[in-house]
Amino acid sequence: MPLDQAEAIVLRAYNVGDQDKVVIFLARDKGLVRGVAKGARKFGNRFGSTLEPMSLVKMFYYEKERRDLVTVSDCDLIESFFDIQKDLKASFTVCYFAELIEEFFPARAQEDLVFRLLLSVLQAMKERGDLSLLTRYFEVWFLQINGFLPDVRPKKEEVQRELGSFLSWARKNPPPKTGKPPFSPEELKGIQKSLQAMIVFHMEKEPRSLRYIKD
Repeated sequence: MPLDQAEAIVLRAYNVGDQDKVVIFLARDKGLVRGVAKGARKFGNRFGSTLEPMSLVKMFYYEKERRDLVTVSDCDLIESFFDIQKDLKASFTVCYFAELIEEFFPARAQEDLVFRLLLSVLQAMKERGDLSLLTRYFEVWFLQINGFLPDVRPKKEEVQRELGSFLSWARKNPPPKTGKPPFSPEELKGIQKSLQAMIVFHMEKEPRSLRYIKD
């Protein structure tokens, strides 16, 4: 039962049994990995704050055949994003990101593009980038990676023009950490409506976390 390791972002964790946690990771080269962190709820446990949602970690784990859950033996913290979640809307927003990733990607499907997208948006949020702009950036690239974006080249309809312009901009720029957003609040609201309608259509339901971040 060899020890394996992966660079990963913690999407969420929940309690199981009296002392353990189940943790869902998005690993850079292994996709979604679900594991049990034994003793993670005990006082003074070896995991410390590494299992907080959106922590970038190096996870060490054991895997057994015919078991869905790996056994997480340890985690080293690489970068924390705990502070950005002190803002309630930002906290709900990262829950929204995690929900979309869990919903659309199967376990163990390598998703390096999604990993890099999530990490870059988190780092921009940490630098106090505009939350609405960064959320739209995540949504449009998430839809693009999944192949869900229709032809949104500039058309006569105003919303389609805005969405086409936003996609063109997102393809040329990393998520901005500072500066005035290149789109007005009104434009971003129209883009938000279009992108979230696509997400709900393909998900066949509204994400639970979305209701908490709608304006």
